[in-house]
Amino acid sequence: MIQKYYEGTSRIINLSIELGKLLGIVDANYLRKPETHLRRENRIKTIQSSLKIEGNTLSMDQVSAIFDQKRVIGPPKDIIEVKNAISVYSQLSEFDPYDQASYLEAHKLLMKGLVDDAGQYRTKGVGIFKGDQVAHMAPPAWNVSNLMNNLFSYLMNSEDNQVIKSCVFHYEMEFIHPFMDGNGRMGRLWQTIILMKENPIFEYLPIELEIQKKQEEYYSVLSASDKEGLCTTFVEYMLDVIKISLENLIAEQGKTLNDDERLRYFQQNSDLQAFTRKDYMNVFKTISSATATRDLKKGVENGILERSGENRLSKYKFIK
Repeated sequence: MIQKYYEGTSRIINLSIELGKLLGIVDANYLRKPETHLRRENRIKTIQSSLKIEGNTLSMDQVSAIFDQKRVIGPPKDIIEVKNAISVYSQLSEFDPYDQASYLEAHKLLMKGLVDDAGQYRTKGVGIFKGDQVAHMAPPAWNVSNLMNNLFSYLMNSEDNQVIKSCVFHYEMEFIHPFMDGNGRMGRLWQTIILMKENPIFEYLPIELEIQKKQEEYYSVLSASDKEGLCTTFVEYMLDVIKISLENLIAEQGKTLNDDERLRYFQQNSDLQAFTRKDYMNVFKTISSATATRDLKKGVENGILERSGENRLSKYKFIK
């Protein structure tokens, strides 16, 4: 039997519907994989925001400089944190959201050179303090492995949609606090990896930026869910954060693509070695067959595409 982690409220249902519509707009506007410079900017925002929540002092400009392999002056620990995060976020697609070994490997890379037990569940008790007060006492170390097994079982077997699963995992991982250090950044990282199974756009969506803007509310809803014994409040909060992030992306990047942009988008988002005009139009459903023909003809003329066959039997292949 799958453990129950939250109550299905009308707010969760309504937010899930809104998110479904926004993801439809993302796909309709061909935003699944933003332009290279936007991917870079959003990756930097993600890393800087997530680490800032944990007390990292480096600015966006400093993180950007490290991203470009430039020398930066700052606290050595903060610089290591950024370098580790850049390394991990550059290989997001290589992690399996349902595999604990992959999860532990991510922690090992994220916390390399920062803690002695990177990549291992804690073997000691741990509490989170706010001033002199205990804000959260994590479950005992002997139960961590069992709790994480249950959480990964939920992730693999629950019929909940992927977005809700990501929110539940984020909260429950924070509650379990499976590591001595790095739990916050791991919760946000693994939520992204889970969300990528729903839509590729989440690889480049800086959700962490919105969390960092609402940092006090973030901690407040974590605490509220602790008291409730369910993560309903946190799920509602995170769904709203994801909604705001998607709305911002659509507002900033939504546009009508020209022929060059359509060809580039198709190249980046198609696994086909050779494709037809029909394959092309299956991606760009709103363009006419005449527009598709002109796009492909221009691609051949500009040396981007190679064509074989004639008329409807024509096939195309990218050559650069």
